[in-house]
Amino acid sequence: MRKKYIVRLTEEERQKCQEIIRKLKGTSQKVRRAQILLKADADGPAWTDQRIAEAFGCRRQTVEKIRQRFVERGFEETLEGKSRSGPPANKILDGEVEAKIIATRLGPPPAGYGQWTLRLLARRLVELKVVESISHETVRRALKKTRSRRGRFSTG
Repeated sequence: MRKKYIVRLTEEERQKCQEIIRKLKGTSQKVRRAQILLKADADGPAWTDQRIAEAFGCRRQTVEKIRQRFVERGFEETLEGKSRSGPPANKILDGEVEAKIIATRLGPPPAGYGQWTLRLLARRLVELKVVESISHETVRRALKKTRSRRGRFSTG
């Protein structure tokens, strides 16, 4: 099968890969990517994808993706990986909502209950239209965060 993405490293890129491997400089992923690029180099050993995958304990598709990334996005992004532009998800709670969770928790529990549970708190916050929806786990994290800062709230 003819390769669609051919890796041709410059002498400088080759030296950088060898230095990363020799000094184990960077994450294990970065070291493995450097090893794969060196072995996939058409002007070097030019190993097959299957042989590279067997040598470095990864899948053939991983080698193919590294070749493709090198050709399409360049040497640096292939080695370092793509960096996130922002957090993986938007923050659910801001300081105001956290304050309302704490205030609700400090108030008396509903009739028939001896203390607040996380699920009760979550339900009450939705009833009061503080948030559109919230899980008991998110409530727990907010209370735990405030507890670790002040040392006096329990998640009951």
